[in-house]
Amino acid sequence: MSLSAPVDSLRVIHILRSPVGGLFRHVRDLARGQAARGHQVGIIADATTGGERADEMLAELAPALSLGVHRLAMRRNPHPSDLLVQRRINRIAAKADAQILHGHGSKGGLYARLPRLVPLPRKRLSVYTPHGGSLHFTPGTSGHIAFTLAERVLERGTDLFLFESGFAQARYETMIRRTRRLARIVHNGLHGEEFMPVAPLPDATDLLFVGELRLLKGIDTLIEASLLIADATGRQPSLTLVGAGPDTQSLHDLVAARGIADQVRFPGAMPAREAFRLGRLMVVPSRMESFPYVVLEAAAAGMPLVATNVGGIPEIFGPDANRLVPPDQPAALAGAIRRAQADVIARETSLKASLRARVHENFTVDAMVEAVIGAYRDALDARTARRSL
Repeated sequence: MSLSAPVDSLRVIHILRSPVGGLFRHVRDLARGQAARGHQVGIIADATTGGERADEMLAELAPALSLGVHRLAMRRNPHPSDLLVQRRINRIAAKADAQILHGHGSKGGLYARLPRLVPLPRKRLSVYTPHGGSLHFTPGTSGHIAFTLAERVLERGTDLFLFESGFAQARYETMIRRTRRLARIVHNGLHGEEFMPVAPLPDATDLLFVGELRLLKGIDTLIEASLLIADATGRQPSLTLVGAGPDTQSLHDLVAARGIADQVRFPGAMPAREAFRLGRLMVVPSRMESFPYVVLEAAAAGMPLVATNVGGIPEIFGPDANRLVPPDQPAALAGAIRRAQADVIARETSLKASLRARVHENFTVDAMVEAVIGAYRDALDARTARRSL
């Protein structure tokens, strides 16, 4: 059912590469929310990644998308096939008479902005949300140099930047340059039902991690921190690592080498709220983040939470950001975990309550969708004003 449908409905196509993770969730929520408000929306995504789960979620969303769901084979890294993909995207956009191409992530941003670098009879609005991935390159590396050069060229084809956090905008400006284009910060948001509390199962482990199993997430730091913690009987905490990723085997090897394989569970990937039932204290030990959904989701579900002071996480914690711990420091993380466990035992959960209230007040899907639509309209108005000069 539509919310208040605007008289001047927008025609928007979202472009992303791999339909997985927080980026995919953001696009789904945004597309569904825009369609519910009477706008004409479509999605273009990679056809080779995401698996059955992505197929199911896109099929569920498709009836709401009047501009359709289109799957094209997209390479992760630059490749000559990008030219063919770009041509097909241009045809889809032309057939849909799209006003706005909104690219998500570096590859989606390429496809949304490249047409704006060449003269077109009718230029569409090009919107770019980086989503953090490419912003995590280490400065000076070949990947960073190539990304920086590409972004400086593509910035000229960008009408609107939408950053999901203040951190992402600052990182972009440090790595690339301060953009002269219209820019807005629009935080990710949650649905109302995600604020229902989640209770741990009887056999829940002491600690829980939920996310991609890769070293960037700092899971090795969490494992080392767990070795520094013991209860009055000398027992070290049990741990569940929910997710999948490129470093799964190396993490199995690490827990085996540390002699705690019987204390660590690897149940695989699953929906976040299902995963939250598997542990009593959520730990986010990341080395780098942009604006992670899992922190919002855990806070909304009433999970006790320990996290590192990286990326946009301080923007979620707000006045409680001083409780965040530095990354790559097992001793500091262990200390924060001990304090959080003591609070849970003593039922002193002021951080959990204040964080949940802050997320409920500031980070909702409705606020996210309205802010994005408002930014589109500002960019369209700015383009009209430029043409009238």
